[in-house]
Amino acid sequence: MAKYGKWIAGGLGWAFLGPIGGIIGFALGSLFESSEQTVYTGQTSRNSFLVSLIVLVAEVMRADGKVVRAELEYVKQYFLKSFGESASKEALMLLRDILKKEVPLKDVCHQVRDNMDYPSRLQLLHLLFGISNADGILHPNEINVITNIASWIGVSTADFESIKSMFFDSMESCYKVLEVSPSATNDEIKKAYRSMALKFHPDKVGYLGEDIRKTAEEKFQKVNEAYEKIKKERGFV
Repeated sequence: MAKYGKWIAGGLGWAFLGPIGGIIGFALGSLFESSEQTVYTGQTSRNSFLVSLIVLVAEVMRADGKVVRAELEYVKQYFLKSFGESASKEALMLLRDILKKEVPLKDVCHQVRDNMDYPSRLQLLHLLFGISNADGILHPNEINVITNIASWIGVSTADFESIKSMFFDSMESCYKVLEVSPSATNDEIKKAYRSMALKFHPDKVGYLGEDIRKTAEEKFQKVNEAYEKIKKERGFV
């Protein structure tokens, strides 16, 4: 357990229980007390968020039927950029161990849905797309897995399409980011922008740590970029 000290020392809460607890227990070479009981505290802890991310990343990486060294390197660099050297090293060790175990994905997602607040689930989804796209390619099988994850963790279809569209470059994707139709009026677009800017504001996940808050700024920036492109195309201010 020593090599995962910073992950396991405290703050996992509900992640010690249920399917995630069993997976982490496997990775540590020990068995946690696994239970169907969940303990929702009203706010997601940093450690439970990161452990959930790593478990789900393992399934996304396996989506195309193989895990290659290049993918691990992409994930390593992503973690390093997002969470710093110490956390990324432990995250990668934990990921490698989890990749050796079959993950009951639907059960894991239901545990996340029942115990993680909605802004954290949105950020989790954005990070999964970011890691999948780390090599510049969103593999169809990976998109399918992330689509299932989004559904099972209780993210709405509109919010899923918004986050997914952040990784495509077209006017159509700009409208999807703002969750509006291209036929929407300028006033409707302005209203949608204000709503999405509030929904995806980095402060919504600030309690997860400054590093995760910074990754959330990318999502927030995509909302701003989509709005600016639509304004430029339509010629309104």
